[in-house]
Amino acid sequence: MESYFLSICLIAVGSAFLAWAACRFRQPILIGYFLCGVILGHQCLDLVTDTHLLREISHIGITLLLFLAGLVLHPDRFLKYFKIATVVTVGGAAISCMMVFAYLFLAGYTAVESLVVGLALMFSSTILVIKLLPTTTLHQRHMGSICIAVLIAQDVLAVIAIMFVGLKPEESIWQFILLLNLKVLLLIIAAMIFERYIMRRMMQSVDRYTEVLLMLCLGWCMGIAALAHYFGISYEIGAFIAGIIMARSKIAYVISEKLQPMRDFFLMFFFFVLGAGFDFTKMEGIWPYAIVLGALIICLRPVCMKYLMQFMGEQKRFSTEMGFRLGQASEFALILAFAAEESGRLTLATVHLIQVTTIITMIISSYIIVFKYPTPIGTLEKLKKD
Repeated sequence: MESYFLSICLIAVGSAFLAWAACRFRQPILIGYFLCGVILGHQCLDLVTDTHLLREISHIGITLLLFLAGLVLHPDRFLKYFKIATVVTVGGAAISCMMVFAYLFLAGYTAVESLVVGLALMFSSTILVIKLLPTTTLHQRHMGSICIAVLIAQDVLAVIAIMFVGLKPEESIWQFILLLNLKVLLLIIAAMIFERYIMRRMMQSVDRYTEVLLMLCLGWCMGIAALAHYFGISYEIGAFIAGIIMARSKIAYVISEKLQPMRDFFLMFFFFVLGAGFDFTKMEGIWPYAIVLGALIICLRPVCMKYLMQFMGEQKRFSTEMGFRLGQASEFALILAFAAEESGRLTLATVHLIQVTTIITMIISSYIIVFKYPTPIGTLEKLKKD
């Protein structure tokens, strides 16, 4: 435990210093967390080598991220934007997948490898998009609602894709999808009943005690997330269900603002682990493919998203910004890659290709957004908007 405690201390100190340096040199703060992982990891100083526990800690940040996203999206608003979210998600994912598949297949990869990489890289990063959305936009604006609706639709599709590539050859995909839908429906019904008749009354009885309300909300989030995992659904989807059900409460916005610092602290570990796991010695020979894939995603995905948004009736300027905000690969790509490797559908080299491409797109996308659009961590005073 002393080793883990020392590791967390080193990460906190290093991330704080590099976040400060990023602000001073007008760079995205997330890059500071990533560089902290590279520097403290086995690539440089080799001070933090065991990232298993840290990876689990980072999942708390992702779970809170989805919970807070659900808290600011009332069920009525989610249903309102369901149509546009479905069209943009399915259309954008299909185009991205076909684009990546065509390039890799022509470059000499097998059809199965090309398809799995295409599936892995067809989603946008929930962490990056929500992290770089101003709080006022996330809570009150049309853009925040559509962003969350699209990201949640992508997350659901990503969970299905991850479980699909992890299936054994003898398992039925259709039976799996049917059971998954049934489990999600049962989870939603059970959560709504518990929130309406038990959770709401518990919160009303202590509505003057902010600390107790926060603890109740955290317990609600983690409890539903754990229940979702027990049902074979991801923690993240469970946390989002918990958030969107509680969004009907009058104090949802207040709770979301109070929990944001905690979310940011735990998300720091996600970007640290991403940097610490970046092994340059295993990347030989895949850089050209990763750079081309990264360029395809960064250059073409925003254009696809833009035109899909315009097709659904959104304004050109709005659609352009949405395209750039959604124009990167997702953290789910890393999970899908490891699931595909365990099922024998990908080689380790192809897993590294997905990893490098994802990191490249996240870094470049964060630079584009931070220097071009309002964010809570804006590098210019006129773009800094919380």
